[in-house]
Amino acid sequence: MKTIILAGGKGTRLAEETVVRPKPMVEIGGRPILWHIMNIYAHHGFKEFIIACGYKGEMIKEYFHNFFIRHSDYIINLEDGKIEVVNSAGNDWKVGVVDTGLDSMTGGRILLLKPWIGNERFMVTYGDGLGDVNITELVKFHESHGKIATVTAVHPPSRFGALKLQGNQVQEFSEKPQTDAGWINGGFFVFEPQVFNYLTDTQTILEREPLERLARENQLMAFKHDGFWQPMDTLREKQLLESLWLSGEAPWKIWE
Repeated sequence: MKTIILAGGKGTRLAEETVVRPKPMVEIGGRPILWHIMNIYAHHGFKEFIIACGYKGEMIKEYFHNFFIRHSDYIINLEDGKIEVVNSAGNDWKVGVVDTGLDSMTGGRILLLKPWIGNERFMVTYGDGLGDVNITELVKFHESHGKIATVTAVHPPSRFGALKLQGNQVQEFSEKPQTDAGWINGGFFVFEPQVFNYLTDTQTILEREPLERLARENQLMAFKHDGFWQPMDTLREKQLLESLWLSGEAPWKIWE
C-alpha cells in the first residue's frame, strides 16, 4: 500500500525555518521530519511513498536523489567517476517525489496523484506531524469497517504546562501534555480509491467539503489514538521535538 505525504505547503507559521526550506525538510536530530515520518510507516512494513511536493520541492527531490550516497560509504575513481559502495546504510524504501504545484490545496495534491495510486487503497498523512501511531492496527481497523475513509483521531497537545492542584499545593506538573478532552484530526488517513470522487480540482481542501461530505454520508470512521502526537507548526514545537529526540526518549521513535 502506498502512502502519500503532503509536503507542499509554505509553512508560514514556522517562517524562521521555512524561509530557506520546505517544512518537511526542517530537521529533528539532524534528519528531516519527513525522514522521521517515513520511518514510522516503514517500521510497520509500509515502505512505498509518494511525496506531494510544492513549495521549495526541489530540495526534497535533491534530498532523495542523493539519499543513497548520503547514507553510504564509497570509493570514487576520480578518473572516470565510477563509484564502489563499500558500506551501505540505505533504506529499502521506494519513493516517488512529485511536484503537485505551488498553490494546490491538500485535496488537490491528492487528486493530482491519482495516476500514481490507480484503483488501490492508500494512506495519506501530513509532512509535519509525528506520533507513535500503530499503523498496522490503523489499517486493520480500516479494513474492518468497510467505509471509504479513516482518519486518526488524536487528543490535542496543550500549549501550556498542566498543573494538578490541591488547594494551593501543586501535586503534579506536566509540561505540554496531551489534553484529555476532545478529539482532533491527526492525519494518518486510510482511503479507498472512491475518495477521488470527492475531490474536485487542485483547490479542493481535503479537510473541508470532502471530509465533511464523507462524514455526512457515514463513510468516515475514526481510529482513536491515545498515545503521543505532536505537530510542528511553530518554532517552539520544533524545539520541543528536538529536545525529545536529544533526550533519547522520543515517543515516535518506534524503529531501531
